[in-house]
Amino acid sequence: MPQRQSAFLSVRNINKQFGSHAALADVSLDIVPGELVCLLGPSGCGKTTLLRIIAGLEQQNSGVIMLAGRDISNAPPQARDYGILFQSYALFPNLTVAQNVAYGLSGKRGLKEKIAERVQEMLALVGMSGASAKYPGQLSGGQQQRVALARALAPSPSLLLLDEPMSALDARVREHLRIELRTLQKRLSITTLMVTHDQEEAMVMADRIAVMNKGVIEQFATPRALYRAPASPFIADFVGEANWLPCVRLDAHRAQLGSHELHVGTPMGEPTRKLFVRPEAVRVLTSPEPAPNTLLAKVLDGVFLGRNYRLSLRLDGVPDVTIQAIVPSQTGDALMGPHAASHCRIELPSSELHGYA
Repeated sequence: MPQRQSAFLSVRNINKQFGSHAALADVSLDIVPGELVCLLGPSGCGKTTLLRIIAGLEQQNSGVIMLAGRDISNAPPQARDYGILFQSYALFPNLTVAQNVAYGLSGKRGLKEKIAERVQEMLALVGMSGASAKYPGQLSGGQQQRVALARALAPSPSLLLLDEPMSALDARVREHLRIELRTLQKRLSITTLMVTHDQEEAMVMADRIAVMNKGVIEQFATPRALYRAPASPFIADFVGEANWLPCVRLDAHRAQLGSHELHVGTPMGEPTRKLFVRPEAVRVLTSPEPAPNTLLAKVLDGVFLGRNYRLSLRLDGVPDVTIQAIVPSQTGDALMGPHAASHCRIELPSSELHGYA
């Protein structure tokens, strides 16, 4: 994670209207040099609109964009010093791989020898050295995206913009390419802004994630902070999986769940009507003895996931409430065997409980 420092890309109070629809509402964002930030959110949340405004492909109604201390709010795209990678690759089918990569260099580098040298350098960088003479139609999807990345990086831009660059690829290729792209981004230390709707992709690749919903940024934080301390129920549901438990707030650190009193580590404001806990945070205990933040649960079902089981549990003393727990396979085997007890004792750790209105 880059140390906090002056912003390289600064977006201030961006608003965008499409007719009566507010696509972006007073959005602000700072990205430091060398950082990879993901804009994450569902379709229609405004993330692609924000990227296009930064690229100069859409015009904001109001707001300021600063890049390396320079106001580019109204600059044309070619004057903004960025490389961009789209999900559709956008390669020219009638040009060779080398010609595609060289396309953005013709106006910037005068000598053909220097252009050819830069093209080969970029193709080597993305692992496509032997493909210079091929055409896009002769390449796989992953190879085409590597060529598109080489073309985006060839002019040595100060900023890299990625618009869902791997969404058109199959799962295995996508998994490999995201690791390669992140490794390359770190190696080049190029400031990068990526749009994605894939939360796993954002968690794997980003230094920080801006989660967007209905035209605003609801939380901008590290992947760890987003996952462990979501700022809203929307983020808790969108990033990872969530159990929601109806409760009555007793004070800032105590809540009543059915017939059980639970301690909540993070202070709860008023009103608090539900508790949130991740499935993997629910602990199945070997001891049947009561203890703080523990309660009995009936095992309703279990799904074997290889290293883990996903258990469906009904909580005793909490009418009509079931929760999901992800437990190690050995624990699941013991609970799902033919001679297993129908009940187990579980713990809801106070440090993993969060209260929401």
